[in-house]
Amino acid sequence: MSQLDEIHRRSLEEPEAFWAEVASDIDWIKPWSSVLDRSRAPNFYRWFVGAECNTCYNAVDRHADGGRGDQAAIIYDSPITGRKKTVTYSELKEQVARCAGAMTALGITKGDRVIIYMPMIVEAVVAMLACARIGAVHSVVFGGFASNELATRIKDCRPKAILTASCGLEPGRIVGYQKLIEGALTLAPDIVDSVLVFKREEAAWDLKSGRDHDWDEALAAATPADCVPVQATDPLYILYTSGTTGQPKGVVRDNGGHMVALKWSMKAIYGVDPGEVFWAGSDVGWVVGHSYIVYAPLLHGCTTILFEGKPVGTPDAGTFWRVIADHGVTTFFTAPTAFRAIKKEDPKGELIGKYDLSKFRTLFLAGERCDTDTLAWAQEKLKVPVIDHWWQTETGWPVAANCMGLTPLPVKPGSPTRAVAGYDVRVIDDALKELPRGEMGAICIKLPLPPGCLPTLWNADQRYLDSYLVDYPGFYKTGDAGYMDEDGYLYIMSRIDDVINVAGHRLSTGAMEEILSCHPDVAECAVIGAADALKGQLPVGFLVLKSGVTRSDEDIVKDVIAMVRDQIGPVAAFKAATVVKRLPKTRSGKILRRSMSSLADGQETKAPATIDDPAILDEISESLRKMGYPAKG
Repeated sequence: MSQLDEIHRRSLEEPEAFWAEVASDIDWIKPWSSVLDRSRAPNFYRWFVGAECNTCYNAVDRHADGGRGDQAAIIYDSPITGRKKTVTYSELKEQVARCAGAMTALGITKGDRVIIYMPMIVEAVVAMLACARIGAVHSVVFGGFASNELATRIKDCRPKAILTASCGLEPGRIVGYQKLIEGALTLAPDIVDSVLVFKREEAAWDLKSGRDHDWDEALAAATPADCVPVQATDPLYILYTSGTTGQPKGVVRDNGGHMVALKWSMKAIYGVDPGEVFWAGSDVGWVVGHSYIVYAPLLHGCTTILFEGKPVGTPDAGTFWRVIADHGVTTFFTAPTAFRAIKKEDPKGELIGKYDLSKFRTLFLAGERCDTDTLAWAQEKLKVPVIDHWWQTETGWPVAANCMGLTPLPVKPGSPTRAVAGYDVRVIDDALKELPRGEMGAICIKLPLPPGCLPTLWNADQRYLDSYLVDYPGFYKTGDAGYMDEDGYLYIMSRIDDVINVAGHRLSTGAMEEILSCHPDVAECAVIGAADALKGQLPVGFLVLKSGVTRSDEDIVKDVIAMVRDQIGPVAAFKAATVVKRLPKTRSGKILRRSMSSLADGQETKAPATIDDPAILDEISESLRKMGYPAKG
């Protein structure tokens, strides 16, 4: 049995012993009474019960005080502004302690929720760590979300404060945050007490007396706060992810198991050593930003890159290579979407040759299924291993990967390789029967989930059960479908729900449908995900109008596109919609979205036996052709 096989076997057969050993890499204030608490099995499990710890201490203080004080903790690089800044572990400790002190002065204590609505700047990382320092629970909301999306999250987690900046920056434009936050607070009144604002020079902020506080002034006046002991099972953060109902789900991450899993993953999966420079090209608003821009690299004593830019256009398709060369990045992690954009702009990879990439040794891709063409292009041009791996907001760290720090396996294009230690991944049918190798089915994970995965949803245990555990009792439903080959390699083929993946961002078609259905001329609607060469998937809307409508179809389509952009934000990339006479449905009234998506992707599509009128699919196919999709009837 190989080293990899033995580690995986032991993690499943002796989970308490395995994870207790891994946990020795973390500094604990008080040891655990139980490694794995099964008292609420078969659905709810908790790791390291009884232990006390502090995530900020492990990510910052122990390095600042333990010999890495002068090492770079964060390198901020913004090609949009042209600014760069390096923050050492000692400097980070000082800033975080002062931010925590400023929050304490605002009355924020252990267990209080804090929303962080910030762009990719150092202060965003400081804010997250400051919450962890005093035991407050942070919920980072991506700055591209509109007021009503922010308001929904405010209503759900009821934060005492919002930590924000005056603006975010996109190529060629400034996104002011005050209007967005004011709009959210109007929609969700009488919840937030304080707003702490970092003023960027690109945009002003009109401070509201009694509510708003200037970041620099508050931190300068603050008494630095010490780390507060919390239970390993206490929540570290809430991160909202799209739900099929349109109501976002608040994924909870605990302190203890999260640290243990992420610290282990840095060496075992990514093959990175303390002191090296690691870069995850994502945003702090997404799970990749939480896990692999902020927490994992800092827990491991690495230098992490905070990049405020785009793969193309800031200024060109060589910006990634410039960052890798300038800062000595050894390991880079981004989404296949980014590489498709680079390949489109620089198909021959000519810009790569302009930079010294001698320290760069591994590229990891995740966030969506990596097409084989993109993987092959990256391998050929970069001359380093390109590792596709698979995980989710809910898991917080990789489920399947080629473990570069253990025993690297041969790369099979189209596969994220094999299940990582702690994950008992099965491909099963509706009867919970494991399917033969090569046969497509639901990809599920046998409970209990390993440390670091979600223990539940915020204040929504029943929704946690309904969303992930009810359909396949004894298993966590990933929502993905695929198969496993004879070597145990996983192949993720599609989603089995109606959440689509746009450039690595999971977005709910249900949420978009709710918006479309609010248009006064729309009787019913459907939104599907259609394959897109650049972004993975793009949403396409279908509108059935009320009788007697006199406005033109074109005007109504323009209306609904604007509505989605206003209520969800540009991140939805909702640009395509069409008016149809009717939608394909089953006899029971269920809209056949999967059949519509297959048509949009150019796949041969047979009418399901349950369809009420097969001719409707021909009508949808014709509408898709007119929109430019390679539909086949």
